[in-house]
Amino acid sequence: MLSSFYKKYGSRLLLLALAVFPILHYHAETISSNNNIEAWLPEKSEVRRQYDEFKLRFGAEEVILVGLDRSLGDDLIESIAGRIERSPGIRQCWTPQRMRSVMQELTVAEADIEKRLRGLFISPTGDRVGVVVTLSDHGIKDRSGAVTSIREVLKYCQLEGHDVNIAGAPVVIDELNRLGGRESNKKFFFISLGICLCLLYFQLRDWRMTGMILGLTIFATQMTVAMLKWCGGEMNFVIDALPVMVMVFTLEVCVHLLSYYTNAEGHVDRFQVMFHHAVKPCCLATFTTAIGSVSLCVSEFIPVRQFGWAGTLGSVIALLVGMVLTPAVIAVCPPLRRDADAAENGWFVRVSDWFLVRSKQVVAFGVVATLLCGIGMMYLHSHIDPLDFFPKNSVVLRDVRRIQADLTDTDTIETTVDFGRNPQLASLPFVAKLDFVRKLEAQIATHPRISHTTSLASMFPTELPSGLALTQLLDKATKRQKDNDFLAGGEQYWRISANLSPGSRGVGQKTLEELQASLGEAPVTLTGISPLIEQAQKDIYTGFWSSFVYAFWSIMIVMIVSLKWVNAGFIGMLPNLAPIVFVFGFLGWLGHPVDISMMMAGSIALGIAVDGSFHMLVRYQEEFSATGDKAQATRVALQQTGPPILQSTVIMSIGMLALTFSSFGPTALFGWLMGATLTMSLIGDSVLLPCMLGFFHTKRLAELAEAHQHPSVPLQGPHFLQRLRDRMNLQIFRVTDVDSTV
Repeated sequence: MLSSFYKKYGSRLLLLALAVFPILHYHAETISSNNNIEAWLPEKSEVRRQYDEFKLRFGAEEVILVGLDRSLGDDLIESIAGRIERSPGIRQCWTPQRMRSVMQELTVAEADIEKRLRGLFISPTGDRVGVVVTLSDHGIKDRSGAVTSIREVLKYCQLEGHDVNIAGAPVVIDELNRLGGRESNKKFFFISLGICLCLLYFQLRDWRMTGMILGLTIFATQMTVAMLKWCGGEMNFVIDALPVMVMVFTLEVCVHLLSYYTNAEGHVDRFQVMFHHAVKPCCLATFTTAIGSVSLCVSEFIPVRQFGWAGTLGSVIALLVGMVLTPAVIAVCPPLRRDADAAENGWFVRVSDWFLVRSKQVVAFGVVATLLCGIGMMYLHSHIDPLDFFPKNSVVLRDVRRIQADLTDTDTIETTVDFGRNPQLASLPFVAKLDFVRKLEAQIATHPRISHTTSLASMFPTELPSGLALTQLLDKATKRQKDNDFLAGGEQYWRISANLSPGSRGVGQKTLEELQASLGEAPVTLTGISPLIEQAQKDIYTGFWSSFVYAFWSIMIVMIVSLKWVNAGFIGMLPNLAPIVFVFGFLGWLGHPVDISMMMAGSIALGIAVDGSFHMLVRYQEEFSATGDKAQATRVALQQTGPPILQSTVIMSIGMLALTFSSFGPTALFGWLMGATLTMSLIGDSVLLPCMLGFFHTKRLAELAEAHQHPSVPLQGPHFLQRLRDRMNLQIFRVTDVDSTV
C-alpha cells in the first residue's frame, strides 16, 4: 500500500514542497539578528538586576571611543567631531577641547583639567586623543547604522588605517552581528552543502538522487529558520550554526531510509520494509537529539537556551522532512541498482569480524582510555570574552587593542551613589553631596586596576568658591543640565564611571568586589558589563555540567524504556559517553577553557551520537528474537546497520567541519568540536558497542567469522543446526537478512 501511495502521490508531495519553498525562503532570509551583549547575559543574577536598575536611572547609554592622532590639531578634531555629531544616531560628541571648555567655564584649574583629561581624552604620552561619542535612542536601535556613519565621516576626512581607531560596545555588537549574521555565514553553509554533495554522490552514484536529497535538506533548513521567525525568535551568533545542523540531521534520516530501501530488494513492498525498520530507530534517534538540545535550556545563558529550543525544532523538522519526502524522492527517482554493493562492503565485514573476535580486548582498552580522558575533564574551566570571538586579523580587534594601549579600556564599572538610603545624606545640600561623591571617586581611582574615573564632580573645581561666586558657578552648571549624564532622580542618584585598565580583563568581578569592600558602608551599588560577562562564565561552566548530566540520564531512560531492556542503559550509553569524554577530556588535559561552543557541543553531540546506537540495538533485538543467537544477532546488526552509520556519520562530521570556515570564533570552534565528537562516536557505535554486545560470545563470533571466510569447513559443535541455517542462507524467508554468514 505504501508503494502504491508514493508512486501515485510522490510527485505531488514534491511539487507541493517546491511551491511552499519560496515562502519559507523569504521568511528565513528576513529573520532579524540580535547580538546585543546584554541580551545574551544572565537574566536572573543579582549583577544583572543591578545593571538593569542602573540603565533605568541613567538611560541605556552606549559610548563609542574614537582614537585620533593629536597632531591633527584641535581645529580639525573639532571639525571631525562636528560632522560625527550631525550623523544619524549620534546624541553627543565630546572632544578634549570641549571638555576643557566646560571645565574652564566652571573655573577648574588648568593643572586639574589636564590631569582629569589624561587616560580617556588624552593618552599618557600626549600624542593621542579620544573623542567620546554617545548614541541616541535611534542609534541604539540601529547600532550598525550609527557605526557606519562614523566610519563614513572618518573616511570623508581621509582618516583610515592604523592611525584612526574606534571601539566600544556598539562597535563590538555591530561586528558580532556582521560575523554571526546570515549573510556572513552563508559561506560555510554552501561549503557544507558542497561537501555533502560530493559525499552523497560517492555513495549513491546518481546525480538526480543526490540533487533531490540535497534539495530536501535545504527545504528543511529554510522551514526551520522560517518557523523560528514565526515563533518570535531571532538569529544570533549561536543560532547561526543551526542551518548546518538541520542539514546534517536531515541527511542522516535520508541515508538510513535509502539504506533500508536498498536492503529490501526483492520484497513485494519495499516501502513497507523500509518504514518497518526505519521508523522506530529514526524517531528514537530524533527524540534523543531533541533531548540533547532541550538540555541546554537549563543554562542561564540566553543564546544557549534559545539554541536549545531551536535545535529541538530543527531535529523534529528534519525527521518529518526526511520520513515524508525521502520516500517521495525514491518513488520519483528510484536509486540505481548497484550489484557491486556487496563486494564494496566486503572490507567492512572483514574489519568488523576482526574487532568482534577481539571484543574483550577492545572493551578493556575502551574503558581504560575513557577513564584516563575522564580525568582530564576535571581540569576544565570556563572563559568568555567577546573579543575572542573575532578573528586575529579583525580590524575591530586591532582598534580595540590600540585604544586600550593608548587611552583606556572601554569596559567600565559603574557606581551608583544613592543618597536616598540615608535620610541624613538625603538632606545634604548640593555642594555637600558633590564633595561626598568627589571623595568616593578619589577612593575608586586609587584602585590599581582603574585607569580613569568620571563623575559630575569631575566638572567642578577641587575647591569650590563661596558666596556669590558659588551661586554663579551652580547657575552655569544648571544651564548645562541637559548635557549631564551623571545625575538622576533629582539629586538622589549620582553616577561614577570607572574605566578598567587593559590588564584587568577577566578580573572585573574581583575588581568590583574589592571596590565594594573598600567603600565600606557608603550607599553605593556597583555594576557593569565586565562583571556580567564574568558571571556568564560561571553560568557556562555550571550549565555545561548540568545540561550534560540531564541529557545523559534522560537519554539512558529513553533507551531503557523504548528498547524494554535494562542492560541497554549501560550497553548503549557507554559507547556514546566515551566519545564525549575523549574529546572534552583531551581539551581538559590541554587546559582549554569551557566556552559557549563547548557547552553546546557536549549535550548536542551526545544526543546525535546515540542515533547510531538505536539503529544497531533495534536491529540486534529483531535478529535475536528470530534466531536466539546473541553472537549471530550482534554480527548481523553490525553488518546491516554499520555501513549506513558509517556513511551518515562521515557526512555529518565532515558537514559540521564546514563550520570551521567561519570567521566567527564560537561557530568555528563548535564545528571542530562537533566534527571530532561525531567522528569518535563512529568508533563508539561501530566498534565499542558491538564489542560490548559480543563480550561473552567471542568463541561463537570466531566460529561465524571462520565460517564466512571458509564456507567449505565441516560443520561441528553445539551450534550445528544454527550454523547449518547460516550456511544455507535462508533469505527466502527473511528478506532483510544480510548474506554475511555463508
